[in-house]
Amino acid sequence: MDHTVQQGSFLIASLSMRLQGWHLTLPLAFVFLAFFVTPLLILFAVSGFADEKITQVGFKTWVGFVKDPFYWIVTGNTLKLGVLTVCATLLIGYPLAVVYTNASVRTQKILIMLIIMPMLLSVVVRTFAWIVILGKEGVINQTLLSLGLSTTPLRLLQTEVGLIISLTQIELPLMVLPLISVMSRTDQSVHDASSALGASRWRTFFKVTVPLSLPGLIAGCTLVFASATTAFISQSVIGGNRLVYLPLIVWQQSLVVYNWPLAAVAAVTLLLSVMSCIVLLNLLGRRGMRYLNV
Repeated sequence: MDHTVQQGSFLIASLSMRLQGWHLTLPLAFVFLAFFVTPLLILFAVSGFADEKITQVGFKTWVGFVKDPFYWIVTGNTLKLGVLTVCATLLIGYPLAVVYTNASVRTQKILIMLIIMPMLLSVVVRTFAWIVILGKEGVINQTLLSLGLSTTPLRLLQTEVGLIISLTQIELPLMVLPLISVMSRTDQSVHDASSALGASRWRTFFKVTVPLSLPGLIAGCTLVFASATTAFISQSVIGGNRLVYLPLIVWQQSLVVYNWPLAAVAAVTLLLSVMSCIVLLNLLGRRGMRYLNV
């Protein structure tokens, strides 16, 4: 009997201690509710109206959006832009992270400064700088013409290639920093053991380095994909009116045409499609890590 009473008292005391800490999370909960959950619910509610004046409830806007092949193409191009940007940043960022982890402390300080420095500038400033670089009289075209690699200036502005080039530089820190964070904590003795067992550098890289850096790789791909698909400034400035993505549709319908239900539908589509890809990416990453642990 005494043991039961003591156990019950312990459970009550433990529960009371946990409840005492809840009041510390209330400010964050209110902020989260006011600035994220509530606007999101309003967005879903507005997408359920059938007319521009937001007077008739119905799914007419959703039906028109789904039946129009143009919006399917725009959604596919938006997701494709995110995938291509992830591939480009990964192609540059992963070797840079490997160089950082194998460099001396002094070199690491220089590299981390170079990686973080672009983030200190506004995205608008960096995007307009790429207009100068990618223009017909920009650095890239002038270099190609001076080296004789091209006879006429290349058209890089308002093209998908130029947009991916600019987004790669803008989003590169989001890929490199998670990789550096994970790879810096990797025990060097694991690589030494692989080399001692006769594995070549490439075999060690694919069998040891890549699997151990998989959490940082997933985090970097997630950040870059989410940021690239929603990068309205870069998409509108570098891509112009020739390249249409979902963020541009949201802006046009909400602030130019004033069709708020259609803008809400496009925004919800962007949110759901990006979240679906991120969830799929995380599931594949978890399966990969589970396979490696086995």
